[in-house]
Amino acid sequence: ATLMTDVFERHRPGWVCHLAARAGVRPSIDDPLLYVRANVAGTTNMLEYSRLHSVRNVVVASSSSVYGESGSTYFSEAEDVDYPVSPYAATKRSGELISRTYHRLYDLNITNLRFFTVYGPRGRPDMAPYKFIRRISEGERIDRYGDGSTSRDYTYVDDIVDGVVRAIDRAYPCEVFNLGKGSGTTLSEFIGLVERHTGRAANVRVMPEQPGDVPFTNADVSKARRLLGYEPRVTMEEGIRRTVTWYNKTFG
Repeated sequence: ATLMTDVFERHRPGWVCHLAARAGVRPSIDDPLLYVRANVAGTTNMLEYSRLHSVRNVVVASSSSVYGESGSTYFSEAEDVDYPVSPYAATKRSGELISRTYHRLYDLNITNLRFFTVYGPRGRPDMAPYKFIRRISEGERIDRYGDGSTSRDYTYVDDIVDGVVRAIDRAYPCEVFNLGKGSGTTLSEFIGLVERHTGRAANVRVMPEQPGDVPFTNADVSKARRLLGYEPRVTMEEGIRRTVTWYNKTFG
């Protein structure tokens, strides 16, 4: 028997929250098959175990990357998202589609959550919030891709966790929700916030825009607010302040 078979048979979980994935847009362009194995096959395996063991509710981590180069001011779950611009985004969209199939065929309750650029203490070291805080704090050079006008809906980890728990507690038949802050921050503004809270000036090297990157993300969270009671509370300024405080306590 596999490890997962043993876990499901021994513990008989009634709820599954599937957050495991291979993340990152740029690395997925270099190794698409790795992302397919981890994100498409991995998600399908988890849904299959959940089906076989009559799990009551499954929550799956998706991504705002599925929106690709959407021109909408606010990204809505009602949009057509079948035009991903990276293998990573394609694998996350695939997870949403296989979830819908499992619900239709096996009546499994499944919710996919589209996370918008999650950051905060103990964040991924390959993402800009952690990298910029570390490098600016240490006086190292940072790379800024493009002119600084690209914008992201950075979402503090506490708000994301609140949304995840709410989705676990509310078993909808088959839904997709955005979990974001609901407003964007440009790259230049973001660097300025890190400078303010580290007390250090950034040494910036301007680089060309990267393939697979999208110009902006901005979440419409009205559906999550209505059906989950989700309400993001941490501003970008406060989130960066908390993250810098954590970094200083941990590595200072």
